[in-house]
Amino acid sequence: MATADDVRRLALSLPGAMEKLAWGMPTFRLESGGRIFASLDGDDKVMGVKCPKEDREELIAAEPEKFFLRAGHDDNFAWLRVRLAALEDEEELYAILVDSWRQAAPRKLQDAHPGLAGRG
Repeated sequence: MATADDVRRLALSLPGAMEKLAWGMPTFRLESGGRIFASLDGDDKVMGVKCPKEDREELIAAEPEKFFLRAGHDDNFAWLRVRLAALEDEEELYAILVDSWRQAAPRKLQDAHPGLAGRG
C-alpha cells in the first residue's frame, strides 16, 4: 500500500519538481512554470494526477476501486483521483506519477530526461 510519504518522496524525485501547499493540501509541481502534476487530498489517502479526459472513463471502468473522479471538481479538468491503498506497489505509484509529470513537463525538460520522457 502506498502512503503520502511515498507520494512525496517519489514526486520530488522527478526532475524540476517541488512541493507547494495550495488549497490546504500538498501539491507537486514543476519549478519552472508551476504546473501541478500531483496533489494529496486532505486525508493523505488519495492522490490527484493529470490524466487526459479521454482516458479517464476507461481507467475508472477497469479499476473503480483504484481510480475515480471527485464529483463537481474533476469533471471539467484533465485530472483523476487515485486511492493510495489500492495501488499494488511503489512501481505502480511511480509509473502513475511519471505519466502525470510527462503531461505537465515542458518539452525541453522532458528532452533533458529521455528516460522519463518516452511514452510507455
